[in-house]
Amino acid sequence: MARPFKSRRVCELPSTSEFSPCNKTSIERVELGIDEYEVVRLIDNLGLTQNECAQQINVARTTVQSIYDSARKKIADALVNGKRLIIQGGNYHICPNAKKCCGKNCQKRKCGISPCEFGVDHCQGCHFDE
Repeated sequence: MARPFKSRRVCELPSTSEFSPCNKTSIERVELGIDEYEVVRLIDNLGLTQNECAQQINVARTTVQSIYDSARKKIADALVNGKRLIIQGGNYHICPNAKKCCGKNCQKRKCGISPCEFGVDHCQGCHFDE
């Protein structure tokens, strides 16, 4: 029996959910899950390590590595082969503290605790590396 998927905690949905080449009308599409988008956002855009990302989305580091590898292959396929990239779906839930504490303000926590575990009051007490 397969192990059930653990829902990933997502702090920010994409502002744009579709990217497409300008010079093609009928093209193939690649679907990137919201959880894959979140891992790329946390690692590549905010500069978190895989361990920090795993804490943030509430999964194991090995799961983050697998999600990240899958996302990079899909993004490369879309870019190299001129395919439409659609960001949607996946097994995730939106963090209840997303607008208060998750993201840029908590990206370099010295305490090592995910901001979503304690909410904004805990995060304000952290010492950030700026």
